[in-house]
Formats: sequence, C-alpha cells, structure tokens
Amino acid sequence: MPAFLHSLASPARFQRLSRRVLPWSSLLAIGLISTGLAWSLVFVPADYQQGDTVRVMYVHVPAAWMAMFCYTALAISSAIALIWKHPLADLAAKATAPIGACFTVLALVTGSLWGKPMWGTWWVWDARLTSVLVLLFLYMGYIALNNAFDDPERGAKSAAILALVGFTNVPIIKFSVDWWNTLHQPASIAKMSGPAIHFSMLIPLILMALAFKAYYVWVLLVRIRGEVNAKKVRALRRRQVDGTGESKEAEIGS
Repeated sequence: MPAFLHSLASPARFQRLSRRVLPWSSLLAIGLISTGLAWSLVFVPADYQQGDTVRVMYVHVPAAWMAMFCYTALAISSAIALIWKHPLADLAAKATAPIGACFTVLALVTGSLWGKPMWGTWWVWDARLTSVLVLLFLYMGYIALNNAFDDPERGAKSAAILALVGFTNVPIIKFSVDWWNTLHQPASIAKMSGPAIHFSMLIPLILMALAFKAYYVWVLLVRIRGEVNAKKVRALRRRQVDGTGESKEAEIGS
C-alpha cells in the first residue's frame, strides 16, 4: 500500500487532515461552480446549430464525467478495503456511492433535457444511455447491499465485490460510441489531434468539471468524517452496554 494511504489508516490523523482541507475545498467548489455557471449561461454565445440548448452541455458533460470518476473511485476504494483491509477505504467507498449516484441522475436528466430538442425524444435505448442507466443501478445496488446485512463488515465486503464486478461497465460507457452506432457524438475533447471544440466553450466546460471535482472532495470529506464519528458513537454505546452488563453480573454475584 502506498505510504500516504497507510498514513491515513489512523482515523484521528484523517480527521486532522480533512479539517484543514474542508474549508479550501468548499470555497473552491462554490467559487468554481459560480464562475462556471455564470460563464456558461451568460457569457458563452449560443451554438450556431443547437442555439441556447447547448448550455445544458456545461452541466451534462461534467456530470457524466463525474459519474464514471466516482464509480472508479468507488471500485479503487473497494479493492483497497478487500486487499489491504484499510479501515477508511470502506468508509470512502460508502461515502462515494451516493455522490456518484446523484451525478449519474444529473447526467441522465440533463441528457434527456438536451435530447428532446436535438433528437426529438426524451430517451433512446442506445449503448451510451443504457450503460449509464446500468451505472445508476450499480450505485443503487451497492448502497442497498451495503445496508442489507446486520453485520456491517459482511455488507461492506459484499458491496465491495459488486463494485469491482460492476467496474467493467465504466469502459463500456467510455467506448460505447466507438464500439456501437449511437446517437452520441464521439469524443471531442480527449483527442490525439486536440479538442474539437472552440476555446470559448472549452474553458467554461473545464471550469465546471473542476467545480464538480472540488464539490466531490468537499462532500466526500464531510461524509467520511460523519461516518468516522458515527463509528465512534457506536463503539462508545457498545462499551456502555458491555459495562452495564458486567456491573449487573457483579451485583448478581454479590
């Protein structure tokens, strides 16, 4: 395991580090989201073909990127938890799943809002849309499986296995437009020849992508800190119950 990840095995050390990062990540997320939305909704000119409908892209595309990014982070955290038994890896995976599910829903909803005027329909069962819908089901399955057992460790292990198996869907989403005939256009930014998108549209798109990344870090840290504190509360309650039981046994014995 990398030394940095090993150093975070201590919840107290993680709490100290996250306390320093949280204010900066929140300010960065708020600033970037405000700037990116203002730029994309007000200052960027309308597209000559799509008109103002193209403005949906500045939310839809970064949300779709984040849906895949969050599931990749979920799978990596699950692998670390299964292989190295890192105490915070399960918490990171558990905290990531709802965030990724929300980004996936946002990508699907904004995609439908864009697709209706462009394609004439809210939904089509093409490879890209179907695989993203499957991604949402994988997120929901992970969340449900994590909470399906009375033993949290069994639930976390079962959910981690599902996350690793489901990761095969991520490259399917990425390359679906290349492997099958879909309504989605091929990649226009990550290309060997350079981005096939005008600079005035690329900048706000990158800003929104960075904003969603900062938002993810912000919410992730808040959720992990909450999970760590919840584990402390549960541990204290167990000690109190055990202590009460021992005291009662002592009274009966006397």
